[in-house]
Amino acid sequence: MSWLPIVLALVIAQRLGELWLAARNTRRLKAQGAVEYGAGHYPLFVVLHAAWIATIAGLTPWTTTPSASLLLIYLVLQGARIWVIATLGPFWTTRIISLSGAPLVRNGPYRFIRHPNYWIASLEIAVLPLAFGQIGIALVFSLLNALLIAYRVRIENAALAAR
Repeated sequence: MSWLPIVLALVIAQRLGELWLAARNTRRLKAQGAVEYGAGHYPLFVVLHAAWIATIAGLTPWTTTPSASLLLIYLVLQGARIWVIATLGPFWTTRIISLSGAPLVRNGPYRFIRHPNYWIASLEIAVLPLAFGQIGIALVFSLLNALLIAYRVRIENAALAAR
């Protein structure tokens, strides 16, 4: 049994579902007068995540037996991702959208850490390829993601400072 196509299909399905939810929330927030910040860099995240999945699929032998412990860690990260999405509710998007006057969320994972979704996504980008023995993919995409996240956090912090 080849685990790679099954795992990647589930990751792709999850990401597509999240993009659908994020687009719906973005439309609703903008209809309420919310403003998007840093829209120019957003396509870079889409390309990064798509390339990450494609690179794992293209460079990993499909007969590779994954590390069960690392797949379990990845699964735990999915629970953390769901926690973030549930905590933000209608405010969760994949873009930087700020609704003037809306209170900042300080419960759920936000009680413990700033920008928990970015930490989770960063860990996912490292853990999934490592589960299939792809150290190089984990390193390259973690570095690229870190560069994008550093830029994005500055934009997001500036957007949220007004609130």
